[in-house]
Amino acid sequence: MEEFMLPCLNKSLTGVDCFGCGGQRALLLIFKAEFSQAFYMFPGIYPILILLAFLILNLFVKFRYDFQIKIALIIFSGAVMLISYLIKMNTYLQLTQ
Repeated sequence: MEEFMLPCLNKSLTGVDCFGCGGQRALLLIFKAEFSQAFYMFPGIYPILILLAFLILNLFVKFRYDFQIKIALIIFSGAVMLISYLIKMNTYLQLTQ
């Protein structure tokens, strides 16, 4: 499965990680049951999986405040991705100085 992973276009062109860098590898680590390594690789993987599970479940079961839950999960996933990206870039900048 590892040989079928797509390369990050942003990282290959600029050398800088994008917001989603590590997502494919984190999903592969989850399939291998290496959950802590998956979180370390890409912290946004778990909120995204929770959002995906809710979206799939919501196709079959209607919830009272489903739209608000979806928006909250989207904002939370984006915030986790943004914060982890800023921490990663801060660490990267400190290492290059």
